[in-house]
Amino acid sequence: MAKMHTRRKGKSGSTKPIRTEAPAWSTATTEEITNVILDMWKLGNSTSVIGMHLRDNYGVPDVKLATGKKITDILKENDEAPNVPEDLYNLIVKAIGMRKHLVANHKDVHNKRALQSTESKIRRLVKYYQSSKVLPADWKYKPETAEMLITR
Repeated sequence: MAKMHTRRKGKSGSTKPIRTEAPAWSTATTEEITNVILDMWKLGNSTSVIGMHLRDNYGVPDVKLATGKKITDILKENDEAPNVPEDLYNLIVKAIGMRKHLVANHKDVHNKRALQSTESKIRRLVKYYQSSKVLPADWKYKPETAEMLITR
């Protein structure tokens, strides 16, 4: 099936192996992993960067297998949860950058189209997160106030 905002179909990616428990060679404890997650979060790293750091430097192939919880769940337990999910956050940052570019280059029609499709993706994600109760029902994306939404 084709992607929504391009005519390309995309490439199939790799899939994670089906496992129910952490591998024997992964020796990190739940406490160590939690401490690393909280320390890196306080330094301003995103959840995906934290996961890659744990994988590359601590030998933790999957945080959920090792601890029984996802990184965001660990952050929520310790009252450090992000106010906006990471994929939505990244799309908002992208839209802000495009808007800044359009202020300086108002004739860039390709960027205008890219901004429209990015904001469409944002609205669809907001609708999904509101239905799954991750975001409150009255949460709205407004381009004028978007920079205030993404501050931690």
